[in-house]
Amino acid sequence: MGLTARLRRASLWRLLAMLLLPLLALVTGVELWMTRHDALEAANAAYDRSLLGALKSIDANISTASGGLSAELPYSMLEFFELTASGNVYFRVASSDGLVELGNADLPLPAGELEPGVPRFYDATYFGESVRLAAYRRALDRAEPASTVLVQVAESTRSRQDFTDRFVRRAVQRDALVLALMVLGTAALLAVALRPLARLAREVQARSSDDMTPLASSDLPADIRPLVDAVNQQMARTQDLVAQQRQFLDDASHQLRTHLTTLQMQIDYARREGDSTQVQHTLAAIGGEIARATRSTQQLLALGRSDTAAVELTPFDLAALLRTVALELLPQARAKQIDFGIHTPAAGIEAVGDSGLLREALTNLAANAIAYTPAQGTVTVSAAGDSLGWSISVEDNGPGLPAEERDALGQRYRRGSQATAGGSGLGLAIARSIAERHRGSLRLQARAEGPGLLAILWWPRA
Repeated sequence: MGLTARLRRASLWRLLAMLLLPLLALVTGVELWMTRHDALEAANAAYDRSLLGALKSIDANISTASGGLSAELPYSMLEFFELTASGNVYFRVASSDGLVELGNADLPLPAGELEPGVPRFYDATYFGESVRLAAYRRALDRAEPASTVLVQVAESTRSRQDFTDRFVRRAVQRDALVLALMVLGTAALLAVALRPLARLAREVQARSSDDMTPLASSDLPADIRPLVDAVNQQMARTQDLVAQQRQFLDDASHQLRTHLTTLQMQIDYARREGDSTQVQHTLAAIGGEIARATRSTQQLLALGRSDTAAVELTPFDLAALLRTVALELLPQARAKQIDFGIHTPAAGIEAVGDSGLLREALTNLAANAIAYTPAQGTVTVSAAGDSLGWSISVEDNGPGLPAEERDALGQRYRRGSQATAGGSGLGLAIARSIAERHRGSLRLQARAEGPGLLAILWWPRA
């Protein structure tokens, strides 16, 4: 398992340890490096001032009043300087003509030429020991203008190093304590920050399986509220889906029980009837009831699919959909001598939607129109499309519907006053559900000319 996958699946505590601790350690390491660098600069500045004082003291005791070069070395100061330096102290006084050479003649010289009158500090190794040196060259106050004197003072860097090491050790102890306090403080703050999540988890765990009430988000941090709101929205959708499923089961059980009860009564009557002619009539009635039960079952399945099936939006030919439905229902129309036709533009219409669901909706609308239109009537299905969306419509010259019933129809098992005895009230409900799944609507209105009904299913472009 890769590092990224482990980070995704780790708890917040482990994530804190894996991400924050290395970052804090890195920051602490950089801070210690900078502390050591600053401590070394501070030690060099302090000790270099002492080294410069010894250099100036030696230079102040150099004289050319006798015509030559004389130097009275301040041994007491050098002894004190050696004591404060906690190590060996070296010095050198030399003239440029080589006639005067005092002290340690082999002290390392600085790289490059010394600028007259300007002291220079540098590091070197002397007898295997790291030393810090100060060198100073100036002109002698005598007739030879080219005559100069070189003064060098060196001390061991042991005291500087000891000072820096002590300073860094104290910084390490301080930073380690600060790092520990930061980790403990962050852990404590994280525990406090996660307390609402822990409480929320306990509340969810204590809920019953059928409790879909929204989670309270008023006392939660602002960063967690969007998550809780999303969970509440998902629970609301789940609750609606469960309610639809329960309603579907209630509707299906009621509808099927009605058909089964009717069939049982007809079968019992046929068993008691001795007249063969009446038995044949009863069997015909049983066949009709079975056909109605089959139709109701098919509609119930279609209604369940229209409520829960995912809408697959794909391009399709709307005119071809109309022709397919017309050919499927043409035998029913011919049985009632109904003029059943389609009307689409010659160029065809390419729509975007779920062709399977829309075919189911159109089939139910057209089947209803054929069922309620009297013999030798007219039923026409048509399609249209524009920049806003598409529509399919079914128009008949049947008895139509009163204005007060048009808005109510489309609810499950809601039947109009002109409904036939075999209707279940599901056809319009299926069409309305499919229209809403496409973010559209189903409209029922009176024909512009004469009696009849015009049903229009419209849905917008995506």
